[in-house]
Amino acid sequence: MSIDTEVGTKRGRAAKSKPAATELIEHIPFKTDAGLAPKARVGLIVLASDNTIEHEFRLAFAGQKGVGLFESRLYNSTTITPETLAAMEPLISGAAELLLPGTDLDVIGYGCTSASMVLGEKKITALVKKAKPKAKVTNPISAAFAAFDAFKAKRIAVLTPYRADVNAIVQKYIEKAGYEVPVFGSFNEENDTTVANIDMPSLKKGIATITKGRDVDMVFVSCTGLRLVEAVTDIEKAVGLPVTSSNHALAWHCMRLAGIKTKRPELGRLYTK
Repeated sequence: MSIDTEVGTKRGRAAKSKPAATELIEHIPFKTDAGLAPKARVGLIVLASDNTIEHEFRLAFAGQKGVGLFESRLYNSTTITPETLAAMEPLISGAAELLLPGTDLDVIGYGCTSASMVLGEKKITALVKKAKPKAKVTNPISAAFAAFDAFKAKRIAVLTPYRADVNAIVQKYIEKAGYEVPVFGSFNEENDTTVANIDMPSLKKGIATITKGRDVDMVFVSCTGLRLVEAVTDIEKAVGLPVTSSNHALAWHCMRLAGIKTKRPELGRLYTK
């Protein structure tokens, strides 16, 4: 008998043997605790095209024991125009519903700066609360305003990646809220994927360009696609001003709204407020 045939015969015999009956044990007693997020549950609505915000939120939330961060994604066009930004409106409530269905969250951040200005902060809040009525709601521009106020900053240097028509909306919105924009810089790039790949030397150069020799109180880098968190302290030292961005401000504001008051100077001046 060949080896293969012999092995096959042994397997056949094993298959014919009667399996042992499974002992079923049900209703094993258990207890529950507060889960992974006894201090706070923070939800984040992320644009489908966004490469950056989740990474920067993880950096900002690192070491925050008892604080849970939960994300959902919302479809959007990779081309950022006033029309594509407005097109997100009917999708926002659905994205909020995907954040821990049946569970309350303490705070939900909507992760698009320019859409928050195109649609308006009140509209964003209403759309999120339609799905999660008990949650506090914020967005990058509301967070930026809170950051400006934390420093009593009125004259804001703004840097964006947006094209001209979106930039016009951003400047008008900030000024209408009572702040001055003495200088406004832009990379003029409308593709979200390209924006996420703008490197740190370019960002530092852009911030240096809009601040050098100008009378401003603070710098705001608008767009959740742009990276800042890992370099913010170096940039602040270089320009001698408090600096924040959409993601940087939004993560801070979410934590403060959730009652998390931890000060982390390694994340920039804002995180000492």
